[in-house]
Amino acid sequence: MKRAIRFGTDGWRAIVADEFTVENVRIVAQAIARYTIEMGQQEQPILVGHDTRFLGRRFAEEVVSVLTANQIRTYLVNEAAPTPAVAFGVKHFAASGAIMITASHNPPEYNGMKYIPHYAGPATPVITKRLEEWISIIQETGEVKTISLAEAKADKRLQVIVLRPHYESHLRRLVQMDALRSSSLEVVVDAMHGAGMGYVTGLLTEAGVKNVGIRETPDAAFGGDLPEPNDKHLSLLKAEVVSRGASLGLANDGDADRFGAVDRYGQYISPNGVLVLLTYHLVKNRKLTGKIVRTVATTHLLDRMAESYGLELVETPVGFKYIGEHMLKGDVLIGGEESGGASILGHIPEKDGVLINLLLAEMCAVEGKGIDQILRDVYDHFGELFHTRLDIRLPEKDEWIHEMVSSPPRQVGPFAVKAINRMDGIKLLLDEGNWVLIRPSGTEPLVRIYCEATSMIALEKLKESIRDWFMEVNV
Repeated sequence: MKRAIRFGTDGWRAIVADEFTVENVRIVAQAIARYTIEMGQQEQPILVGHDTRFLGRRFAEEVVSVLTANQIRTYLVNEAAPTPAVAFGVKHFAASGAIMITASHNPPEYNGMKYIPHYAGPATPVITKRLEEWISIIQETGEVKTISLAEAKADKRLQVIVLRPHYESHLRRLVQMDALRSSSLEVVVDAMHGAGMGYVTGLLTEAGVKNVGIRETPDAAFGGDLPEPNDKHLSLLKAEVVSRGASLGLANDGDADRFGAVDRYGQYISPNGVLVLLTYHLVKNRKLTGKIVRTVATTHLLDRMAESYGLELVETPVGFKYIGEHMLKGDVLIGGEESGGASILGHIPEKDGVLINLLLAEMCAVEGKGIDQILRDVYDHFGELFHTRLDIRLPEKDEWIHEMVSSPPRQVGPFAVKAINRMDGIKLLLDEGNWVLIRPSGTEPLVRIYCEATSMIALEKLKESIRDWFMEVNV
């Protein structure tokens, strides 16, 4: 019996040679072909891209084989490319959508497929549900069409395209390159062996910013590390920033849709910190306005800023697709999530780590300060909140979450539950402005627990109480 292929928060991901096989990749590609035909979009091309993961190019070619066999013109990106670049390509080439072969920040043994519809953002739940329906039908019938790449080229249904210059040109319009040119910044950029290699360093060099790139060679094993630009996996970047006396460090994940940042002292700046920094910069220095859109798991410091600036704050479920939906409606200044994804006014409704890194460099250039100093300015003005995320491996996560949602606690540590938000998982709004969000991972057997508190002492009390929950279930 075939296992069901499901889309998580951002596409389908699985372990290579287990569930992520050539056969299953063809099935998903066939489902996307059927969906495209069903929507009457078969006359428009579909872009196909891949990152630096194992067999990425091979899987991308298998997708091309299926799409072209279904009489759909296909633009295959000539090299490993960032997901945001491929998403931008959908708009630039007036495509009906794109398929990106990537497992983003997942471990090296994973690969995945992400479908990006015509609006150049993550597929909505309605679209992924329809794709899953088509997948189920195709798994039953076994009807998958394929042709060779030679046939596809002969039929003029396959074209290899160069995407990078078009994407970089768009970034130049979004970033104040003149501000970078007049700065004295020195930046270290960590590509983490992913598809973003050369993008941030290239544009910084073009602007005359002194910089150095590390881990800028393709490696399907990601140097034996996880290609996730968080505090745990950026030790090399931290050390390089400190040893060079650099102004800041910037990083991207495996497909460069997520960002990471390190200050001049080698201290990691959380995505929540980056989001408040960029909001501050866009309003104060760019004089821009618009909605601030954040996920239910993201810092409430953005709420304070929105209130102070007289801007609307919108909360969404976890997943950038929900932020993207608001960006499509327009008038969104910044949309972001605590996991390291963000986009801004004037850009596509897809998270873009390359753009965010360049904007952080721009901010430091305009302010003439280190990222740590600017963050202190923000905290001095709006107050500081303290946050963490606990990932608890729990095979029976769905049952545990169901029980928590059905019978939520009335107190977490010393803090009483004042209100409950069931938008995504369960969010316990506590007294004194503290909160806890509990939800299952969309791609792994994990329970994710997000906490935010008004002091480090309060945060520690929350964490202690949460650990007690799992001691009771023998985790």
